[in-house]
Amino acid sequence: MKKTDLLRAFNVNIDLAVEAHELLRGDADTEVPGVSMEVDNLDHATVTTIKILNEQGVQEMGRPQGTYITIDVPEVHDNNYLTHQDITKTLSDELTELMSLSEDASILLVGLGNWNATPDALGPQVIDKSLVTRHLFNYTPVELQGKLRKVSAIAPGVLGITGIETAEIIRGIVEHVKPDLVIAIDALAAGSLERIGTSIQISDTGISPGSGVGNRRTGINEETLGCRVIAIGLPTVMNAAIIANNCLDSLLDELKTSPALFRLYKEFSPKVFEQILEKALYPYHNNLMVTPKEVDSLIQTTARIIAGALGMSLHPGISTEEYQMYMQ
Repeated sequence: MKKTDLLRAFNVNIDLAVEAHELLRGDADTEVPGVSMEVDNLDHATVTTIKILNEQGVQEMGRPQGTYITIDVPEVHDNNYLTHQDITKTLSDELTELMSLSEDASILLVGLGNWNATPDALGPQVIDKSLVTRHLFNYTPVELQGKLRKVSAIAPGVLGITGIETAEIIRGIVEHVKPDLVIAIDALAAGSLERIGTSIQISDTGISPGSGVGNRRTGINEETLGCRVIAIGLPTVMNAAIIANNCLDSLLDELKTSPALFRLYKEFSPKVFEQILEKALYPYHNNLMVTPKEVDSLIQTTARIIAGALGMSLHPGISTEEYQMYMQ
């Protein structure tokens, strides 16, 4: 079964724009109209910039017009401080360019997700490690005066904990604090196993909490909040339907290469595929999400990298050594 057919049949969403773009290009074997792509290979990262340019691109990609930057960092799994520092600097540079902030801008950081569920705790953990300054802006250490922007932060929880739509909480805070920019951090769902914990996506189009796990909530974007919104996401889970489909695809590839089994291969059809997957995933259908065993360590590492990148990009007067010292 083609991956696009699988996603449609099982109502599975793809959070990463780069994966949606790869899927469309693969199925059509051509460039996606209304969409541009640029790839930059660095020492410890590959930076892919997808820009949805017009309404045709919006229809093809199924997401808002804007810029989506994916930073692939497979070495994030390595326990190497210098590598992590380089990844942090790369993310900081991309954020600085995308945000384009004035020196006196005020920023609200929003850590989306459920702090009680480790795969969904990225946002709250980033907030826990971030350098917030709004409450102390006039009382900062002498060596930091003139180097900071006003940054406030909130981890609002999820609807199941608060009974309040997350967008409503954030909108109320925005109306009172009046930030120039909101930066929302959230865990995403990957379309391939190798991207779990290794692909950081930033975009200027906002975010829809819970969309990757089929629990779409009210969007957090400029339209709903009245100010610019930058989204930062990291895949921490993957839908089991995609994994099961990949296993069947591998089996069929083996059948194709065997003359004795080629007749069996020809008997398979998309409908047979769907029936097999339905049985394998019963009773969860598209509601079974998979995450690595070491997800707690993965969340801690990536949360520190993202918090560090935010500190460096939001407070440009702070050096790399200083941001490490003042991080919570």
